[in-house]
Amino acid sequence: MITAQIGQKAPLLPVSDWVQGGPVNFDQLSGRVVLVEVFQLNCPGCFLYSLPEAVDLYQRYFDHGLSVLGVATAFEDFDKNNLDNLIRLIENGDVVGETQLMLGRQGKLIAGRLPYRIPFPVAMDRLHKRQADVDHDEILAFINDRISNFEQQPEIYQQQIRQQVQDYLQSLAYHAETFELFDLKGTPSHILVDKQGLLRDCAFGGYADLEARVLGLLRE
Repeated sequence: MITAQIGQKAPLLPVSDWVQGGPVNFDQLSGRVVLVEVFQLNCPGCFLYSLPEAVDLYQRYFDHGLSVLGVATAFEDFDKNNLDNLIRLIENGDVVGETQLMLGRQGKLIAGRLPYRIPFPVAMDRLHKRQADVDHDEILAFINDRISNFEQQPEIYQQQIRQQVQDYLQSLAYHAETFELFDLKGTPSHILVDKQGLLRDCAFGGYADLEARVLGLLRE
């Protein structure tokens, strides 16, 4: 799969189901800045930090030209990160797995449910069941994205890491298309598209300058 490139036209989000709002995509949002919040349902950090921030940005800047879309993806824990649980989240505020445990411990739930609703359109990433064994190139690409100077490490270390990565990748029953198309590294992740539909950023984890980056794009 050819991955999206910063500064190039953003490819359309290949989602399977719009659970709330939509269907909507980059080609329908020309002239607006678009923030795509990519999360997993079994991801406490997504619900503690990134989703509340996305809701806040949506509420404050929608009228100034910002559109926000949510995409629930799945690169692990497929029994929890799935369409049924996404529907329950949107309809009832139900959370699952580690998200439920962490938010419960921190007193972030009301009657066991999320105390806020997600106001923007939300979709489920399109998943494909893995059909073939993991090949050498896939293993090496995964490693090189995460370990610098891997080929300069001792051979025994390389063998151990290659085997661990092979075992991990083979444990993944599905490919998540949006996740792979934008070459994301985990969740939460943020995708930013400017008013001309160009991909301006893909970031994994905490994004301290997200609001400043959004404001900069709105001013362009």
